[in-house]
Amino acid sequence: MTSLLDVQGASVAGRLDPTDLRVAAGQLVAIIGPNGGGKTSLLRACAAIEGTAGTVSVAGEDLRAAAPTRRARLLGYLPASRDMVWPIGVRDLVSLGLASPDPERVEALLELLELKPIADRAVDRLSTGERARVLLARALAPEPRVLILDEPLSNLDPYWVLRLLQLLRGIANDGAGVLVALHDIERVDAFDRVLLVHRGEVRADLAPGAMMSAPQLSQAFRIERGSVGWKLRPPAGRQSSP
Repeated sequence: MTSLLDVQGASVAGRLDPTDLRVAAGQLVAIIGPNGGGKTSLLRACAAIEGTAGTVSVAGEDLRAAAPTRRARLLGYLPASRDMVWPIGVRDLVSLGLASPDPERVEALLELLELKPIADRAVDRLSTGERARVLLARALAPEPRVLILDEPLSNLDPYWVLRLLQLLRGIANDGAGVLVALHDIERVDAFDRVLLVHRGEVRADLAPGAMMSAPQLSQAFRIERGSVGWKLRPPAGRQSSP
């Protein structure tokens, strides 16, 4: 399978060991792992953000060498933070994702993410979930070949969790590569592939079904399957109660 995203030696000092990663066009990839395990560091390194090392290419183009407008078409990155203190209107913020004015593209995104009712409101007056959708619209505006999202399902209500997963599947089906960091491991079945990151290292790279039963997942999260859902894993050396 030909790689769309090719990452070699991605690392963040003290946070992520040197890592190679390839993502094909059309792949929807989940990144999971315990808090502080290195998920965000891996995503930042894949996006070649300042403070990260390694080489990153998208469709054979060196991301670090690309001009800003070209880079935006190659890769879009949405950080986990939803903080907005600048009182800019929703429509204007989405427009900032484009290198040149394209009102039709902006309106299409507002429609797609059901933002038209709040399009003229200031983003600093929105709920966290609403801001998440606005920032996603901005990231989608230039139609990047690779989309990297850090915790995009956080702070969303059940409808928007399902709707966003549906949208991401559509984006992947259109030929993009999509990487998504998740906290809710029960959502991995919506993805093609799951990477488990723990202690700054990719510990497993599996299909969703295999990941959910993998010993690496149980070890990293310190949980295990019980008769009903998940339960805490007994500390090493302690036997489970009969």
